Amino acid sequence: MAKYLRNRLLLLIPTVLIVSAVIFFIIQLPAGDYVSSYIAQMTAQGESFSSQDILKLKEYYGLDKPWYLQYFSWMAKIITHGDFGYSFAYSRPVWSVIMDRLPLTLTVSVTILLFTYLVSVPIGIYSAVHQYSAGDYLFTAIGFLGMATPNFLLAIILMYLSFQWTGDPLLGLFSNEMLQNGVHLYNLGEFLKRMVIPTIVIGTSGTCGIIRTVRAQMLDEMTRQYVLTARAKGVSERTIIYKYCLRVALNPVVSGLSGSLSSVFSGSTISAIVMNLAIQGPVLYDALKCQDMYLAGTILLVQAILVVIGTLISDIVLAWLDPRIRFEKRN
Repeated sequence: MAKYLRNRLLLLIPTVLIVSAVIFFIIQLPAGDYVSSYIAQMTAQGESFSSQDILKLKEYYGLDKPWYLQYFSWMAKIITHGDFGYSFAYSRPVWSVIMDRLPLTLTVSVTILLFTYLVSVPIGIYSAVHQYSAGDYLFTAIGFLGMATPNFLLAIILMYLSFQWTGDPLLGLFSNEMLQNGVHLYNLGEFLKRMVIPTIVIGTSGTCGIIRTVRAQMLDEMTRQYVLTARAKGVSERTIIYKYCLRVALNPVVSGLSGSLSSVFSGSTISAIVMNLAIQGPVLYDALKCQDMYLAGTILLVQAILVVIGTLISDIVLAWLDPRIRFEKRN
């Protein structure tokens, strides 16, 4: 295992470098750059720019060089000084822009992640153990509805119902009073109340998907020969379900940890925009829209690193969960 971890960690470095180059290249594929977007916005407001003004702006922002030189300069600053560049749109260092929303993003994402796994896994086990029961049919119907309903549409429906019932659509994570006076312990209850809709909306698709996965895997494992043999030997049903079947059924769930870890950093972009959540997703969307390449590139780069780390963690957990994986490695 130590040799495996060492090889994977060494492989992480070239993987991240390749991914960073691809990210930086793709960000610059659309026509124009930040200066073009800025000039178009100012022209719409009645400003005018000469060709010399445009050249000076490009030189000021460092956009007069080829993309690969911009990339090497960006990576060199990251590696040598931990400098992720300067956000054109915010006129601030990139990492300070990210840190503004990172605590709230982590709070929202971790809450949703816990909701997803703590709800989906027990329901998936119940549906498998009580196959074709009324509860199984109910959870199956909810699962299909949750997977089929777009998150942004569910957000609009829930906010509308909240407005009809309480007079408050619960838009955003902070009320106007909280924004004016600051978030304190006495209005923590208000914050938690406003977390209900984002948790349900963003967590629904993942929860329903995991329910279906766990149910299908559990049903498959419960028909295996080793389960029948264990029952014949008098092993308790609880031991068979939780010690043997569940460990194997969790394999595809654990394999999805890489994507979950990445989403913890960024949050859900479209749903966050609809619900007016001040998390990282809308920042990435705005950065891509105005071609703020260093801000967008840094967010995507961190996501890529988290995917690689999440894949490594999921591989380790899989080796611990499933003895067959450890056996194959020894061979």
